[in-house]
Amino acid sequence: MGAAVITVGVEEEFLLVDPCSGAPAAKNLEVAAAARRAGVSLQLEMTCAQVETSTRVHTETAALHEELRTLRRTVADCAVDNGARLLAVAIPPTVSHRLPITAIPRYQRIARTFGLLADEQGLCGCHVHVGVPDRETAVLVGNYVRPWLPVLLAMTANSAIYRGEETGYASWRSILWRRWPSAGPPPYFTSLDEYEAMVAMMRVGGSILDNKMVYWDIRPSESFPTVEIRVSDVPATAEEAALLAALIRAAVTTGLRWMAEGVPAPAVPAEVLRAAYWNAAHAGLDGPGLDPVHGRIVPHREILSRLVETVSPALREAGDLDFVLDAIASLHVRGNGARRQVATMRARSEIGDVVEELTRATVEKC
Repeated sequence: MGAAVITVGVEEEFLLVDPCSGAPAAKNLEVAAAARRAGVSLQLEMTCAQVETSTRVHTETAALHEELRTLRRTVADCAVDNGARLLAVAIPPTVSHRLPITAIPRYQRIARTFGLLADEQGLCGCHVHVGVPDRETAVLVGNYVRPWLPVLLAMTANSAIYRGEETGYASWRSILWRRWPSAGPPPYFTSLDEYEAMVAMMRVGGSILDNKMVYWDIRPSESFPTVEIRVSDVPATAEEAALLAALIRAAVTTGLRWMAEGVPAPAVPAEVLRAAYWNAAHAGLDGPGLDPVHGRIVPHREILSRLVETVSPALREAGDLDFVLDAIASLHVRGNGARRQVATMRARSEIGDVVEELTRATVEKC
């Protein structure tokens, strides 16, 4: 592993569900308290049926993968001890009512302002943080990662079932999430000043209440010296989460090198990127995608292969290439969360079986 390898960390949001019905269970406080006693600090999310884990800062993907496994296993055990199940799933597969909002003043204010956008939420994603020198760099390197966002979404799609039915989409979370005025594909920014001016305009206009409500899928973190990529559904397995982190870090590393060499980032129009997002959310990894740089319809698997080829020097220097190739090969055989959900639903026609499959995937190899 080269000395220039940059740091990476992962945040994963999970759903808590009733072990019998599979409906969201408002037990985040109880599970967080149990996790704290087990040495794990959980973040409370918008609804009372969600919790979030955060890894330490890592330079080695193997160590990151091991921590992701440990966190999932620990929190899953804490959920069971409190009469719930932990699901790595991006939307509730079954829900019969609005989800209660966590009693944190900021969340309550968001709920009052944005109404059903908040209390019909229950959406779970995965956020990857990659270390960068400063906020200006975080904004500019995002332009290089931006064209790869749709295929990363397709790879991790894990929200095909909602309210007990097939949605017709691999990532229904992505479709629902983009209802927020500040969510979805990030604009192409030429400077930090341009980024901050747009954020200030949204704040004045009321479409965000604070800077943490900048929900674009690439943003400078408000809490860490990182660029944060947040396009993904929460992956079904810890291995998929580690794969996502390795690819994103390599994409950021490649972007930083191209910046230093004066290679311009592809200025993909926002409309094209939104169209590629829709293809990714609809078809998932096993279907066709829109290549946003060349404007061609090609299989998402081909786009993913091109991503790996493009960032392979960075993967090789980080010691991640073999892991990435093996994990992708396994993913193609096994299927991501969306494929698992649909296959289980069609084979057994019972939402309880889908919940069982998701429960197993959450702690697979943990």
